[in-house]
Amino acid sequence: MIKIANAPCSWGALEFDLEEKSEEIGFEQVLDEIKQTGYIGTELGDWGYMPTDPSILRKELQSRGLELLGAFVPIAFADQSKHEEGVNSALKVAELMSEAGYKNAFIILADDNGSVQQRTNNAGRITTKMGLSESQWQVYAQGTERVAKVVKKKYGLRTVFHHHCAGYIETPHEVEKLMSLTDPDLLGLCFDMGHYAFGGGNPIDGLQKHMQRIWHVHFKDFDPVVAEDSKSVHGDYFDAIKKGVFCELGKGVVDFKNVIKLLKDNNYDEWIVVEQDILPGMGNPKECALANRNFIKSLGL
Repeated sequence: MIKIANAPCSWGALEFDLEEKSEEIGFEQVLDEIKQTGYIGTELGDWGYMPTDPSILRKELQSRGLELLGAFVPIAFADQSKHEEGVNSALKVAELMSEAGYKNAFIILADDNGSVQQRTNNAGRITTKMGLSESQWQVYAQGTERVAKVVKKKYGLRTVFHHHCAGYIETPHEVEKLMSLTDPDLLGLCFDMGHYAFGGGNPIDGLQKHMQRIWHVHFKDFDPVVAEDSKSVHGDYFDAIKKGVFCELGKGVVDFKNVIKLLKDNNYDEWIVVEQDILPGMGNPKECALANRNFIKSLGL
């Protein structure tokens, strides 16, 4: 049975170092509102956002009847000198989740999104010239596998990779390339509908192509009108988010009805995590979370 969760990023708790961080909503309120709006799981969020003491973390989640599904770990994989630091970051997160009792949670790897100016400035309109060289691809893929191997060996946790705009794995070609260079038994794919669409792909096509690698799913919608508006003023990734490029589910172009059909047809019975990335202080996250949950219910989940 597919289970539905939400995540702190829907409340503006993002992994980026932003000026708006002072407006971030506390984790207690976020967990309360995730529960109140009908979700039964969450992800960890940026390191330090939720308690880093495993007993306290478990107590906070259990008191609300929530499951912990995974944690986002950004690493600049294109730079081999950053791999050791990345391994240590992933192990720190894996240790927390494991010791808190969440043995089925994922390490959700991603690029160090937002750190490369060209990729950040051109999110949603990446050209091949902005991509990795063949030697960089080898370094990148080896780095992801190294993390996955170490995490699995030490804590028994599985690892997925999250393609993401404003990083080096954004476009459909880049997602396919990374999957082709990595061991399908070692590294799964966290498939995000909104990022795949913003990166120039059709999520239905992406699902069909990568279904056997998809171990974790993010539900995010995408508004191409907002993306075009941001592009017209040469806006970067954060400008697009501020304008609302990741809209409420059902208000963008992602065909969630057929997404769900595809998942069910392929016997996907894991978690779907709703993510509506916003900047701290934007909108009314609780109302959006409730609207998103009701939309998914209307589609039979």
